[in-house]
Formats: sequence, C-alpha cells, structure tokens
Amino acid sequence: MADLPSPNQRRGLVAIDGAMALMVILLVVQIWLLSATLEGFLAGHHGVALPAAIFSGLLFAACVTIDAFVERVDRESRKD
Repeated sequence: MADLPSPNQRRGLVAIDGAMALMVILLVVQIWLLSATLEGFLAGHHGVALPAAIFSGLLFAACVTIDAFVERVDRESRKD
C-alpha cells in the first residue's frame, strides 16, 4: 500500500497547483497580448509596440517569480 503524503506535502501540492494555474493564465494573457500587438502593429499602429513589450516583460517577470515560489514550496515540502 502506498504511503499517504504528509500534511505539509499536501499543502505544498495545493500551493503548487494554484501557482501553476496562475502561471497558465498569465501565459495565455501574454499570448493574447502578442497576437493583439502584432495585429495592431501590422495595421500601422506603431505606438502599441512599446507598451505591449513592457507589459509582456512584466508578465514574464511574474511567471519567473511564480516559478521561484514553486521551487521553494517543492523544496520545503520534500523535507518531510
């Protein structure tokens, strides 16, 4: 019979699941932003490129931060 995960491991898994769901949402928004920006840029609206690039960079930074959080939670939950 398989060992049941400890309460810390279960909490860690829930936190990781939530963080990964948030990361997926952020990446979908980033893909949407890329397609909308490219469409606007090709239509001749060149002013949208810089703000979109800045916002895309912020989304990337958020994903990197979430990834660091997942790594830390995973490391702490495996200590048990």
